[in-house]
Amino acid sequence: MHVWNGSANLGELITDSTDLQELKIKKKKLMNEFDARAREWDKDLMHMDRSMAIATELEKMIPINPYMRALEYGAGTGILSFLLKDRFSEITLMDNSQEMINVCNEKTEFYQTSHIIPIWFDLEHQAFDGKFDIIYNQMVLHHVNDYEAIIHTFYSLLNENGYLAIADLFPEDGSFHGMDVKVHLGFDPDKLSEILKMAGFKNVEHKTCFEVERDSGEKFPVFLLVAQKQSD
Repeated sequence: MHVWNGSANLGELITDSTDLQELKIKKKKLMNEFDARAREWDKDLMHMDRSMAIATELEKMIPINPYMRALEYGAGTGILSFLLKDRFSEITLMDNSQEMINVCNEKTEFYQTSHIIPIWFDLEHQAFDGKFDIIYNQMVLHHVNDYEAIIHTFYSLLNENGYLAIADLFPEDGSFHGMDVKVHLGFDPDKLSEILKMAGFKNVEHKTCFEVERDSGEKFPVFLLVAQKQSD
């Protein structure tokens, strides 16, 4: 089996700041960091292990069919989507890191996956014209400043009865990224489930799907939450 080994990522932005200019500066700095890390991302075996665990549970929790059009938001180097490349008719890889998308383009060429479409796009600040049957993301939501707004955006981009899948950290004390990185400190999946229901989602459920273990021995559990768009 041929394995592409020249890439790297995660993919997103920063968060809480009352000063918009400060937020833009921090976001630009973080995006530069993601660009710099892009070509090393796939070399971290934990990123592959985490993606494999999420892909396995996603297929258990959502009735996937090969006619679905998928969007991976904050796709990074697309590890998760390349694991799922034979499950969907079309996959859009969306990220606002240009270098991450460059890596995705190289991987689509290497794997000859014409149905995987990488796009450099900032969904937080731009309107996207498209519809999908499933939207998924991993370790992205805690980087999104207004995560409730992006949940509503996901809802609007889904077809009737479409699915949303979010994999992210349980609440943590800030040590996952370090205290100098301004992000949301994980999420209570029960509270997040209520936010999704208020946005119009139904059939919301979640489960623990992975555990990130640092060299120090500190462990950070990851949940997978899935929901379905209400039919009109």
